[in-house]
Amino acid sequence: MSDVLVTLPVTPEAAELLRDAERARRMGKLVSDMLRPSTPETDPLAALIAVLKADATASGLTDEDIDAELAAYNAERRA
Repeated sequence: MSDVLVTLPVTPEAAELLRDAERARRMGKLVSDMLRPSTPETDPLAALIAVLKADATASGLTDEDIDAELAAYNAERRA
């Protein structure tokens, strides 16, 4: 499978960092993997959520605390 060049809006700082060809290649792979992970175990978004949840749990937050925070955040965004 060949790569396809697409245009995505990013901040000026991100654009500057993406001038590095290797970094741009890695970011392209990350975007591709996030949109179409090959398996549930290789889903980078799921891995990130697992790390964040582990950090929150280590800080003493429960699943209920996390759910309440997410609900409050979503309510604020809708308002």
